[in-house]
Amino acid sequence: MRSYNLFQLKSVEGLCCAVPEASTVPPFIGAGRWTFGGKLCDGSRQPLDFDDRAADTAVRFNGFYLFQTVDRRFIA
Repeated sequence: MRSYNLFQLKSVEGLCCAVPEASTVPPFIGAGRWTFGGKLCDGSRQPLDFDDRAADTAVRFNGFYLFQTVDRRFIA
């Protein structure tokens, strides 16, 4: 698994955006509506709903991976 920076949307419970650590953060993240939720990497805790294969595909096309989680550890 690659390393990601995780951001959480303040207004929608559980909506997350994972951005590869080596990539530029998308402009919509900097609008003040998202909070930094930590880093995801090998050996670290990750949301139960996080799908590595889906993340790889989404990053290839979009540069980020949006997903919704019900994992209480990652809900702001």
